[in-house]
Amino acid sequence: MTKRHLITCSVIVLMVIISAFNICGTKAVPTSNISNVKAESTAKKPVENGPRISTFIYKNTDAVNDYSFANEAVPINDASVKRKMKRSLQMHSFKCVQSNILQSKADKLFPIIEPILKAYGIPDDFKYIPLVESGLCEGTSVKGARGLWQFMPGTARTYGLKVGHGIDERLNIRKSTGAACKYIKELYVEFNSWTLAAAAYNNGSIKLEKVINKQNEDNYFRMHLNRETGAYVYNLIAMKAIITQPKKYGYNYYKIDDLSHGTLDLLAVN
Repeated sequence: MTKRHLITCSVIVLMVIISAFNICGTKAVPTSNISNVKAESTAKKPVENGPRISTFIYKNTDAVNDYSFANEAVPINDASVKRKMKRSLQMHSFKCVQSNILQSKADKLFPIIEPILKAYGIPDDFKYIPLVESGLCEGTSVKGARGLWQFMPGTARTYGLKVGHGIDERLNIRKSTGAACKYIKELYVEFNSWTLAAAAYNNGSIKLEKVINKQNEDNYFRMHLNRETGAYVYNLIAMKAIITQPKKYGYNYYKIDDLSHGTLDLLAVN
């Protein structure tokens, strides 16, 4: 009896010793790690279908940089960009153009275009598109684009203009400007960039989107585009620079009217 009792006690003591070793050998899990794992598992995933975040925008904060479009500055320190900008400025200088026709027409039409752009929330710099697109003329291009904003018939109808049966509202300054504003606004929503919106106005949003995806690049100034679109924004900026700083580019005098918006009228005299 005594022998059985001793055996039972020995077994109990052995079990206690084994349990003690197991407890000492167990590694504690830090509570901070558990919290981190939980936080990671419950964190929200980034939204993949949000608006495009463009990397092309250079804020116009450099006082030395005189060239910008819709408050997006040109990275003029880039040698390639500087060369293209210089070429556009030379092409539109008085030495090459030797005419004040564009300026005199702009003098009459800008006061009509500017308030419409403002009403639609479109930057004032887009008023230079008619200067580059059509020379502020109302002719028809080889492809069929017509009016100040050079709308194709189908695009014009899409944005509310009547084309056909003896009517062509592409030639109506106010109506065509309103249609252009609607189109430009849609392009801005798509590309989240006024510079790319201007490029898409020239080349079409589908073509520009394809280039962006193919090159994995949405910086206009680093993209490889066709010749016309690749020079388009530079031409807009050059036109703006020449009109706002005429003497610098060979236009000796601009008559100044007391306009309510405080801008120069554009009658160049040489």
